[in-house]
Amino acid sequence: MTPRLPRWLTDTAVLAVAAVEAAITGITESSTAAAFGAAAVLVLVLRRRWPLPAFAVALPAVVLLGAIIPVIVTLYTVAARHRSWWLLGGCGLAAAVSLVFPLSEPGAPIPIPDLVLDIIYSTMTAGAPILLGRFLHTRRELALRLAEVKEAREHERQLDAQVILTKERNQLAREMHDVVSHQVSLIAVQAAVVTVSTPDPTVREAVEHIRTLSVNTLDELRHMVNLLRASGTPATELAPQPTLTDLERLIDNSGIDTRLVGSAPPGVEAPVQRAIYRTIQEALTNVRKHAPGAQATVEFSHDDTDLTITVTNTPPTRPALTLPSARHGLIGLQERAALLDGRIHAGPTADGGFQLRLRLPVT
Repeated sequence: MTPRLPRWLTDTAVLAVAAVEAAITGITESSTAAAFGAAAVLVLVLRRRWPLPAFAVALPAVVLLGAIIPVIVTLYTVAARHRSWWLLGGCGLAAAVSLVFPLSEPGAPIPIPDLVLDIIYSTMTAGAPILLGRFLHTRRELALRLAEVKEAREHERQLDAQVILTKERNQLAREMHDVVSHQVSLIAVQAAVVTVSTPDPTVREAVEHIRTLSVNTLDELRHMVNLLRASGTPATELAPQPTLTDLERLIDNSGIDTRLVGSAPPGVEAPVQRAIYRTIQEALTNVRKHAPGAQATVEFSHDDTDLTITVTNTPPTRPALTLPSARHGLIGLQERAALLDGRIHAGPTADGGFQLRLRLPVT
């Protein structure tokens, strides 16, 4: 990235050049014109906070003194801050008219070629800072979009790696359960048979010890299989799956301005809590990917029969970029809800946002 000059150095240089121009053009002018020139120079300090008022204050200096630097600088700041072409066109027209005005004396005849050249010069002088301001503003927006695309792709890559890791863990758990537990169970059974049939107390004690070790091994194996099936994220190695107590941490780490309304009723079973957590997680992931800059609301409501979780986001404040996606998220949520006799509804809202609603039976 190209190194940028410090802001204070740029402001000092702009003020110095504008002050020199105002001093040169205001030597032979009246004190009133010189006062407008000084105001146009001083208002440059406030141009970043109030660009439009600063531009309005700088315009009289062009007419009275012919000092164009304050107008060009403030017009550039307006273009860098606002994106309305009606506003920029009006400011550019005002600047062009102000630039033409001092070039002619009232009542003096103006040759047509000189008038055309004056209009071209004024239009180009007023249009250049507008185009430059819009160009730099667009470049900054593109840099932010590229950073968001990179972050979203990295997040999706982590999710894909998590899915692959979960599948591998489940396969390993199945193999451990089907093969190892079967063999250890046979050892325990055979040891129990020998314990009953042998009269030798030494052999009986040794075989009983083998049977005890086999039973303990089966208990540890079942515990390990449960851990393998429960784990699935890099941040929670061998940890139980999330519940509603982890919901606030999920919202805080989502990077989205999210509001939580209501709560689930007490006594919600663990599978239902996991379904709610995963639904909210997928909804916030989709907001981050497809509605950059949007705000989200997670709302809980329930009655005697159903528990409803609604995730609604506002329209995006920045253009959404097309990202690679396997589109399995909503399908997975529908399958998870169907296992609990629930329903998933997803669709756009009237204001341009999006809403995802999960409805689960209370019992």
